[in-house]
Amino acid sequence: MAQVLGIGGVFVKAEDTAALAAWYARVLGFELQGYGGAMWPPPADGFTLWSPFAASTDYFAPSASPFMLNLRVDDIDGMVDRVQAAGETILGRSDESYGRFAWLLDPQGVKIELWEHLES
Repeated sequence: MAQVLGIGGVFVKAEDTAALAAWYARVLGFELQGYGGAMWPPPADGFTLWSPFAASTDYFAPSASPFMLNLRVDDIDGMVDRVQAAGETILGRSDESYGRFAWLLDPQGVKIELWEHLES
């Protein structure tokens, strides 16, 4: 039987695609390809998650977007330092048994959740 294998991509509309791509490259270190996007190999550990949230959730706040972007990172402390060095604000941090997290907003107001996976 046919089945979904995982997330194949995230596609975002932007008024200025070059500026948005440049922000992700500068602030988060995305290695942009010739077409303007970034690709990564599948992770050797962990998982890729799709999950709906209730319309009333405040988890995406302060963003008004109906979605949030979760990005896996290898070193949450190093990424927080990188984001702050780029002049961006970290909205908060949390360490849980299943991972370490930090949040920021992109130039379009989309909340980004940085996640360092921890082996359980």
